[in-house]
Amino acid sequence: MVCLGNICRSPLAEGILKQKALHAGLHWDIESAGTNRFNMGVPPHRFSRKVAELNGIDLDKKRSRWFTGEDFDRFDKIYGMSVDVISEMKEIAGAKYDDAKVKLLLDELFPGKNKDIPDPWFGAEPDFHNVFKMMDEACNKIIEKYAFIRN
Repeated sequence: MVCLGNICRSPLAEGILKQKALHAGLHWDIESAGTNRFNMGVPPHRFSRKVAELNGIDLDKKRSRWFTGEDFDRFDKIYGMSVDVISEMKEIAGAKYDDAKVKLLLDELFPGKNKDIPDPWFGAEPDFHNVFKMMDEACNKIIEKYAFIRN
């Protein structure tokens, strides 16, 4: 899961998918990262943590990290939260970029529509709840679609 700073959207998406995979008995390696380095090593936004906690997800140990080209070696699927984030992923990864592994998270709900998950950074707490709901629905689709992959 990749967003801009790895403090709002992508840590929530990571937590949601981890929880769903665990409940489905799946042993997937799920992480999140950001395309900008200015927030590296910091915990998720306070509203991301609050919304996660209200939904039974613990993000307290999560710290932001930078997305790298090596992520294409480590992961089978990489979800971007928005089109601009995917553009930055291409630039960062260079020759390692693999378009077959990259997808917008909301493409799971709206295939081919190129819908972004809005960045709630400058918004209020309700914006984080709305983003959570979008990601929760998209992660349900991921579980439905890929649950046959056990490891």
